[in-house]
Amino acid sequence: MKLLWVGIAVGLCLREMVNGYERVAFNATELSHFEAHGTSSLAVANDPLMVGLTLIQSAAAKGAVCLDGTLPGYHLHRGFGSGANSWLIQLEGGGWCNNVRSCVYRKKTSRGSSAYMEKEIPFTGILSSNPEDNPDFFNWNRVKLRYCDGASFIGDTQDKDAQLEFRGQRIWSAAMEDLMSKGMSSAQQALLSGCSAGGLASILHCDEFRDLFPRTTKVKCLSDGGLFLDALDVSGGRSLRNFYNEVVDLQGVQQNLPRMCTERLDPTLCFFPQYLISSIKTPLFLLNAAYDSWQIQASLTPPAADPQGYWHECALNHGKCTSMQIEFLQGFRSQMLNVIKDFSTSNQNGLFINSCFAHCQSEKQDTWFADDSPLIGSQPIAIAVGNWYFDRAVVKAVDCAYPCDNTCHNLIFK
Repeated sequence: MKLLWVGIAVGLCLREMVNGYERVAFNATELSHFEAHGTSSLAVANDPLMVGLTLIQSAAAKGAVCLDGTLPGYHLHRGFGSGANSWLIQLEGGGWCNNVRSCVYRKKTSRGSSAYMEKEIPFTGILSSNPEDNPDFFNWNRVKLRYCDGASFIGDTQDKDAQLEFRGQRIWSAAMEDLMSKGMSSAQQALLSGCSAGGLASILHCDEFRDLFPRTTKVKCLSDGGLFLDALDVSGGRSLRNFYNEVVDLQGVQQNLPRMCTERLDPTLCFFPQYLISSIKTPLFLLNAAYDSWQIQASLTPPAADPQGYWHECALNHGKCTSMQIEFLQGFRSQMLNVIKDFSTSNQNGLFINSCFAHCQSEKQDTWFADDSPLIGSQPIAIAVGNWYFDRAVVKAVDCAYPCDNTCHNLIFK
């Protein structure tokens, strides 16, 4: 099924602005729509569980604050029954900011300040409390940690002149400490997950999360839509690598990146999952669309790489791509499959790489678990993740190439 998404005119207008601002306009505004797409309308229809925002009062003393200096926060719904001692932490996504101008813009949004965060949000998909919607994790303690730093919870510096606090690593640490004091220290099972920039964060923090618990606790990590590739754009340049380089430099990211990577490679490369995933010790599941909609638009075909707009229609709607453009996108899929080759050899790791034009599929009910949710073989995402987490099966689900999968919920933009 193809879902039609309308209404990103504001974001598209912002793309006409200067380069650094253009990117954050897309990241902070349009990416939030990518992540939320399919949730709001379905949530209203299904009368979702609404969960209130908790600010971390102890964070200020630790310097663990959002871009604008406000307190960070999370949404927690307590587990019950057999899930009372199990914890699922979902790291919110929402792009990155790469320069002072874009971060100043961002701190006036919910991705940079708790003053703009919703006081309550719906818990759907992997966060749902309904066993019919979320069969394996419905009764766990489920947490959504809000994202307000702009560097995937891993920066640590400040810009006093611009009044910007880049404290993602401190926010991560303060949140984990607060949750441990609220019962997570007694967890028998734990899963760190995240979507998009949060999916990258779940990779970056995976082994650190494992180390919070005793060895007797079952701990695994899930990255949804976080497999950002160090890929060539349509002009032959490295748009995303250049962007990440600015994020890493601006936000003091290098000091918190995994040392087993930075000892071998440039710090910017260590912000890309492909250079990290084979070295992560904790079991990790990669859930990603082979034709990631965000990466197609922001990494492969940004306006600077496509000044004549040859790729504009294709990037918004794959049905308008030429055969040569599809061939280029098939090459992107091939690169993704090559990147996960070594990672996939370990049976402790899991994969669900579907050949869809999508981005983030775990928090949306229609893609996580529904009557018509995406399948590889006969297996929906929720069942694949559950089978992997509970060791019911080895899960290495890799789809055939486009256009073979007719179960996709492809994102189409106007």
